This record gives sequence, C-alpha cells and structure tokens, in this order.
Amino acid sequence: MRSSPLPRMSRRGRVTIGVLVGVFVLLTLLGWGVNAWTDWLWFDEVRYTQVFTGVLATRLLLFLVVGVGLALIVGGNLWLAHRLRPRMRPHSAEQATLERYRMLLSPRLGTWIALVSAVIGLFAGLSAQTRWAQWLLFRNGGNFGVKDPEFGVDIGFYVFQLPFWRYVLGVGFTAVVLALLGALAVHYIFGGVRLQGIGDRMTNAARAHLSSLVAVFVLLKAVAYVLDRRAMLLEYNEGAKLYGAGYADVNALLPAKEILAWISVLVALAIIVFSNAVMRNLVWPGISLALLGVSAVAIGGIYPWAVQTFEVKPSARDKEAPYIERSIKATRSAFSLEGTKATPYAASNLVPPASLATDTSVVSNIRLLDPQLVSETYTQLQQVRGFYDFGSKLDIDRYAVKEKTSDYVVGVREINYGELTDQQSNWINRHTVYTHGYGLVAAPANQVVCGGQPYFVSGFLGEKAQEACSSPTEEIPAQQPRIYYGERMEPDDYAIVGQNGDRNVEFDRPTQTGGEQYYTYSGEGGVKIGSFPRRLLYAIKEQESNFLLSEAVNENSKLLYVRNPRDRVEKVAPFLTLDGDPYPAVVNGRVLWIIDGYTTAATYPYAERVNLQAETTDELTGRGTFQLARENVNYIRNSVKATVDAYDGTVKLYSYDDSDPVLKAWNKAFGGDLVLPKGDIPAELAEHFRYPADLFKVQRNLLTKFHVTDPGDFYSGQDFWQVPNVPDAPDSGQKQPPYYLFTQFPGQEGPRFQLTSAVTPNGRQNLAALVSGSYVDGQPRLEVLELPDQTRISGPTQVHQQMTNNGDIRQQLNLLSSNQAQVQYGNLLSLPFADGMLYVEPVYVKSSSQDAYPLLQKVLLSYGDGGSYVVLANNLSDGIKQLVEQGKRAGSVSPPPTDDGGNPPPSGGNNSTPPPLTGELADAAGKVQSAIAEVKAAQASGDFERYGRALKTLDEAMTAFQQAQAAARGSATPSGSASPSAPASASPAPSASG
Repeated sequence: MRSSPLPRMSRRGRVTIGVLVGVFVLLTLLGWGVNAWTDWLWFDEVRYTQVFTGVLATRLLLFLVVGVGLALIVGGNLWLAHRLRPRMRPHSAEQATLERYRMLLSPRLGTWIALVSAVIGLFAGLSAQTRWAQWLLFRNGGNFGVKDPEFGVDIGFYVFQLPFWRYVLGVGFTAVVLALLGALAVHYIFGGVRLQGIGDRMTNAARAHLSSLVAVFVLLKAVAYVLDRRAMLLEYNEGAKLYGAGYADVNALLPAKEILAWISVLVALAIIVFSNAVMRNLVWPGISLALLGVSAVAIGGIYPWAVQTFEVKPSARDKEAPYIERSIKATRSAFSLEGTKATPYAASNLVPPASLATDTSVVSNIRLLDPQLVSETYTQLQQVRGFYDFGSKLDIDRYAVKEKTSDYVVGVREINYGELTDQQSNWINRHTVYTHGYGLVAAPANQVVCGGQPYFVSGFLGEKAQEACSSPTEEIPAQQPRIYYGERMEPDDYAIVGQNGDRNVEFDRPTQTGGEQYYTYSGEGGVKIGSFPRRLLYAIKEQESNFLLSEAVNENSKLLYVRNPRDRVEKVAPFLTLDGDPYPAVVNGRVLWIIDGYTTAATYPYAERVNLQAETTDELTGRGTFQLARENVNYIRNSVKATVDAYDGTVKLYSYDDSDPVLKAWNKAFGGDLVLPKGDIPAELAEHFRYPADLFKVQRNLLTKFHVTDPGDFYSGQDFWQVPNVPDAPDSGQKQPPYYLFTQFPGQEGPRFQLTSAVTPNGRQNLAALVSGSYVDGQPRLEVLELPDQTRISGPTQVHQQMTNNGDIRQQLNLLSSNQAQVQYGNLLSLPFADGMLYVEPVYVKSSSQDAYPLLQKVLLSYGDGGSYVVLANNLSDGIKQLVEQGKRAGSVSPPPTDDGGNPPPSGGNNSTPPPLTGELADAAGKVQSAIAEVKAAQASGDFERYGRALKTLDEAMTAFQQAQAAARGSATPSGSASPSAPASASPAPSASG
C-alpha cells in the first residue's frame, strides 16, 4: 500500500514563520551590534582597541574555520552518500516504508544537506570561538627553556601546543562521528544499507564509504594515543598522591600507549583492505575493531593495573621515589617556590627579654588596627553622609610620612548607590548628581587616640581636619581626591558627567558650614554621548529612554561605565587572573587602584594542580575581597601590576616578571606593546607594590607539603604542615588569613612590608613555621622560619585560648563584655623576637547601641610558649613593660632549694626569701623555670616521648644550676643529680598577673 505524502504547510504559515524568524534574527543581530559598538567605544576610551579587535578577529576566524570546515565535512559526506546510492533497489516492505522519506528529501536534497550542515557548522563555530585563548597561545607561545624529565620536550609544548592539539583532535572525532552517522542514515534511506530483503545488506559503494570513515576514526585514535603519551605527565598518580606519571605509568602504560597506537594504524589499514580489496565484507574489519578493543583493555588497562598492584604497591616508597622527586621539583618551579629561603629558628627563649622595651624594628611597628574591624569605625567617623561607604574591609599600605615609613590602614570614601534614599535614587540623581566619592582616608596602623579610635591623617572633606582626634593637616595629600571609579561600583552604576548649562550639578562634598559643594567632571575618561546617534545607542544598550528625553544629557555629556577597577582590568586583559584584593594608593598626588594580575596554565608536567578558589578562600573571602573563579592551575606567576586611576579610569598594565613565557606570548598576541615593560614603572608607584595575597595563599598552602624535598620523607608525610583555623573561631572551619606587617624577621637587614602567615604541624596545633612574602630590590622573596619538629611553642589557636582563658584575663574580658557590649578580637600577630615568639592580639569593644563601632580598648600580649607570660594591657607600651617585668621577676626567682644530693629539704626548713640572682646563676635559674614549664606542658599534652625529653632537660638544668650555685659560693661542685620528679611539682613559674 502506497503511503500518503506528508501534508504541505500553507503559504500564510510559511510567511508567518519567516517573519518570526526574521524578527528574531534582527533583534539578535541588533543586540549583538549594539554591544559590539559600545564595547568598541569603551576600548577606544581606555586606548586598548587592539584587545577588542584581536579577540573579535580571532573569534570570527575560529568560528568560520571550524564551523565551515565541519559543515563541509559533514555536508560532503552526506552528498557523497547520496551520490553512491544504488540505482535499483529490491522490492521489500522496508523499502516501501522508506519511499515516502525519499519523496520528501529528493526534490530539495541540496537544501536539506545545506541546512543540516549549517546547523552543525553553527554550533561547532560557536564552540570553537570560545577557544580563542588557546589559539592565541598556540600561535604566539615560545619556549620555557626547561625540558620535561621523561621525554625531554620543552615545557612550552605542554603549555602552548598540547591544549590546542587536543581540541583539534576532539573536533576531528566529532566531524568523523557526525559524518559517519549522517552517511549511514543517507545510505539507509536511499537503499545503500538494508536490513531486509535478499542479497547483500550493503552495497560496495556504501561499504567503501562507511569503512573509510571508520578507518579515519581509528587513525585519529592512533593520534590520540600519541598525544596521550605526552598528556600522561599531567595525570594524577594515585600511588604517590601527586600529579605526573609514576612508576606504573612510565614502565607499563607508556609503552602500552605506543603499542596501541601502532595497533590502531594496523587496524585502520585492515578495515580498508579487508572491506574493499580482499573479502569485501565487514567480518574481518569487525574482528579488527574487536582486537583493538581487547588490546586497549588488556594492554592499556590490565597490564598497568597488574604492575601497580603487584610490583609498585609492595614497595611504593622506593618505586615511586624518582617520580615523587620529579613532582616536587616541577611544583616548586611552577609556583616559584624553588627560591624559598628556609631558616631554622629555635624559638628556645621562653622568658620575655628586657630588649622588648627598647626595640625599634619590631615592637614600634606592631600593627594594632585590624582592617576588617575598623572599617565600621571609618564609616561612622568619616562617612559624613549616609551614602558614603568604605566597604567591609580596608587595606594595608605603607607611606613615608615625616621621613618615617610606617604601615597605614587605608580606605576610599566611595559612593554606595544602595544607600541612597528613595528621593536620591531617581534616575537624574543616581546617574548625574551622585557620581563620585571623595578622598583616601588613612590612619597609622600602630596608633590609636581618643579612647581607641584611629588617628586619621588624610582624606578630609575640608582643607583642615576639624576633629580633635585627627591630624590637623593632610599628611598623605592627594591633588585629585575625587573617586569616580571604585570597588563599590556595580555594573549598572554608570554616571553621566559634563557641564550642564552654567552650573555644576555633581554633588562633591559637604562643606564645613553645613552646606554642599558641587563639581563638574573635567577628566579625560568617559565616552562622549553628546550626539543623537550616541544617545540612541546607549538608550538601547541600557534600555533607558532618559538618554534621549532628559535635559541632563546634552552635547557636553560623557558616560562613565565599567567603573569597578577590577572589572576594568579584566576587560582590558581578559587573559589575566586577577587578585581578589585590589587596594588604593596615593601616587604622585593621584589615587590609583593597584591590582595584581596572574598568568596561569594548567598543563605544566608533573606540577601539582590546585583549584584557585579553594586555595584562596579564608575568613576574609567575600568580606571586601573577591572570590576567585574555580580555575584549576598548576602554574602561576604574578606577571602584571595593573593600575586604574580613580578619577579618570585610565588603565595601565606593567610587566612585573619579564621572564614569564606566558606573558610574553600574550603580549606578542596583542601587538607587543599591550603590557608596558618593568622599567617604565614609576618609582613612587613601585614603593606601594606589595606581595599579592592570593598568590601568597597558594604558595603557602603548597609549602605545607612541598617544603619537604626528600622523596622518602614526602611519601611518609610526617613532616607536612597545615594552615590553622581562625584563632578566635577555630570551629568555623575558616582558615586564618595572612596579614601584612611592616616588621623585621630574623635574618632580615631591616623592617620590610611583608605578608606573613603561621603554619602548624599536620594534625597538631603547635607552631611549625612562619612564612613571609616580600619584595627585596623589586624581586619577590619567600622566606620560611622553621621551628624544630618537637617545639613546645604554641600555634595561633592555642595562644588565643591560653591568653583568653587565663584566670585574671578572663575576668577582665568578662567585665568588658556585657549585654550592652561585645568583645571582638583583631589579628593575632605571631612575631619572632630575641630567639622567642611574641604574640599580639588587639581587643576591641563594640557596644550594642545603634550605629556603634568597635574601639580598641585592650591589647593581649604573650611571650614564649603562649601561656607562661601573658598580659592584658590598656595599650601596647604598657603591655610590653608588663611582659618585661614578668621576665625580670622570672630571672630573679630561685629554683627550689636542694641539699647536697639535689633533693628538696624537708618541710619546716628555712623558707626565708633568697636574695636576687645575677649573672650565670640567674641564667641557670631561668633555664630551670623553662624546663619546669615544659614538663607541665608535656604532662598536659599526654605525649610520653615529649615528657621523657622534658624530664631529661629538667635534670640537666637542675645540675647546671647546682654547679652555678656551687661556683657562686666558691665551694666544690655537689655530687649527684636532682630527682626528676621533685621539680615537676615545685612552685610554678610566675603567673600572668605577676
């Protein structure tokens, strides 16, 4: 029975569909065109049009090449399958059913093929244009000058070439599979392939066509095996828990991949030969494919598994050692850890030294202001108007004021459009009146006044500060203090500026007399929108008719948009990963935003792969710092320092690592002058560069493992470290963020502005090391102060608990907190000093009243192991004095008296107070006191090995004290040794309260 043809659509229906499709295409093209045009105008404003044209041209090229190429391959195979159709088809029910489809397709077969090919090409092109970054690196990448340890191939191949080759291979697989499926469908519809009827199920032409496509697929699989051999150096090695090929990979899987590649070539030849020249059927080609599948399982799966299970696992430490060493070296190179300077630090001094009171390199620079806590204080004291805002976290920078360099807590008084009132939020006010903030507000980080307030030295709204608690003059003057570009700006916070008639309309700042001062923007930034076409263009873009109707937009108007500094740099340099904490600085009288830019890669052989978002997330993420994207990388360099002028939005990119091959490739891709050379960095700007926080977090986290360079020790993992949790909230699971300090560490020639962090042993809370990052002569330097493995020095969490749980201190803290106030703790600073550890933690009090802000009321200080010498003082100088007094009293306390045998005298003996000790006797007494404290700590920890060592140390200290005591009396050295158990129960060291 002949089937009826498919019903035809009416002419009206076809016209309706055509109109709807046309309107959709028109609106899509209009939206794309408007965005492209406005993007061009924006790039022209910032003078980076080469980025716009370079990226656009590359995307169009990839779209056309891949889209057209895939369309031609698929369409060509569809056309070829139709040309190879049999002229005569045997009669069968199957062919009768297919006849209706042949009747539908045949009259307009070319149209159908073109339509299918166009759709496939469209999606392939859209996918390809997203690979513009890979293509530009492929075209412009060079050599690293370092070869991989397995094949001796330059690292540049893996970073620049391999990713794009793998993508091209994926496109090839897609094209062949789509062509094969399409050709099979056409052959089936037109009778070249049959499921029913007498005779062969496939014509010779169809068999030759389809078998050739299968052979091409298998050949591509051979190429994939070759690339997989290189890519093995990037895979995870489960045996060593590291990245890179391990013992089983190199000795079993690597040769297996080569064998499979040759087998694939033979199988491809067998498919072509047996299908078309010898047997002319699909039996032997099918057997060949099955052989390839069995070989892949046996050679590429079972054999490497057997080697891993029966040869590697029983002696993994020795077998994997060379490959662990490769991973250690590669990781340290890829993340710039190889130059880390590790210095042993005994931290053996547990008694506060007298030099604390006279020190000028560490104590005088101790930072008391916490940039996270005092942001509320800045807002309340320097806000003036409700729509001004400083953000939820301020920044730390250093300035030379009155010939003295100190670190300052800085913040920018920005417009927060979310705080405008309903009246202020209408379109005119929001976009033409409230256009900018005013002033960079700074206060010394180590100074408080007026009951715990910061001492403001800049950013005043008038010519002179009126507050009694501020500097009378601007100590960090900015010639142009207005802030048109800032971190508080959202994407829709555009501003329309320019003279409107004869008056200024932009709110500038309140005056000292209670009035308001207005201003007109005169900078070079902004896109001119005075002409009608420009106004119409942006009316469409912003979907706002006021661009055309409002008198506020006139021939002098400019439009400022993309006003967030981080967004501006990201748009100008889309190939960079930007640090999450931009910071402002006054440079040559102008307020500049400084943003650190990173070049990254994910294909560095043998290097550890990390997720940037996971590695950089801590307590401050989302509180004034941007969260990084979930980007997996195994290579990173702080190659670019970017600046954005807060007044006119000028963006500049400075190279900070001229040797970085990735940056060289990107600079070459955009004409060679996109990034300015390092020599062009102004000296005053370079003085404000700081070690980037997110890079430091990644390096610090890697150093917790990769400070171990011996493969055997690395495999055992016993010496690994960890980043402690927030000291005052250890159960939160949030990591303690690093903190900027202007201080001097042991081995440094003078105070430096550096980023520091404490780390603890893995699974324990005592201090393991201090990691710091700083710039020395314009070069980054990582340093590690490493404490002994069995140190008794407490870590940040332990120190906070010991200080706040001290009896006298707990009572004072309870008095500070009540129903009307709460205690907040600032940064806990770990400072190495005089072969010991000094801990400082500011204590803020915030009342529960409305609009209250934290005030610095007390300072917690501790020295030594964190629990023996603790004070809670009104200020830092008083706390230092109290610690020194405790140290002096500890040196003057005599150890328990003993008889000639070293044993305590019986009760009822002479208990008169001994005279103060001096000289060697005082030193020996101090060692005894320290040994007693260590015995108590060891008892509390339950570590019997540590307890045994503590008792031995105490025995030696008591013997040394007796010898010093005998020498002081001029008598013979007493014989015998002190009983280890007696001093352990002796009177404790002086308490924290003295």
